[in-house]
Amino acid sequence: MNTRRIAVGVALVALGAASLQVEAKADDHGDCRIRMSEKSGQVELKIERASCKDDHDCGNTQMTEPLSAFTGITAADLSREGARLDAVLTAEAGTLRCSGAVHDAELAGAFTFEPDKAFVGRMREIGINGIDPEKLEVYALFRVTRDWVVSLQKAGVSGIDADNLIALRVQGVNPAEIKQVQAMGYHPTLDELIQMRIFHVTPDFIQRMKAKGFENLTIAKLVQIRIFKLAE
Repeated sequence: MNTRRIAVGVALVALGAASLQVEAKADDHGDCRIRMSEKSGQVELKIERASCKDDHDCGNTQMTEPLSAFTGITAADLSREGARLDAVLTAEAGTLRCSGAVHDAELAGAFTFEPDKAFVGRMREIGINGIDPEKLEVYALFRVTRDWVVSLQKAGVSGIDADNLIALRVQGVNPAEIKQVQAMGYHPTLDELIQMRIFHVTPDFIQRMKAKGFENLTIAKLVQIRIFKLAE
């Protein structure tokens, strides 16, 4: 099972994304659109990169972001027809800017991404290598931060590399849940952590399966129980 490929694929479906280019261009630019999402306090962000040629290797992105992640834009702004806005998403890995005008409750304009190249050095200090500038846009969109990686390391997660970070973050792997699972006697690998998030194998689910009399519950068996709906 190629867990990382599944992880990203499942995440894109959940986010309503048409596609996601993991290796985004440094100093990327192109067209952008922002509109309110059906989810409260969220906006839909669409990015179409200028580097696309004949729809090949476009790496266009469609995802949902908290409105609070942006400065320079409010829900009220999106109701002001013709308003000129400069929406800025600032993250540790870099800054994405969407500048344009509001039409039909949607901000449409041009985007640029400026990577924070110093971020690569900060990550190298904690043992994360292989982060080239081309990945930084995705790290910014998914809030891959140095502190989050350190918290995973303190929770006992090892062997993390630049590519693992995206799958782990997309699936919402968090240190608190890792510690709960470890306290139950499990020591999941990176791939198992991702599988557990994809198939909703939570500490509560593990407890319920034990209470039902399931024995010798490895992570693999717990995932199978979810896949084949044996707990129902």
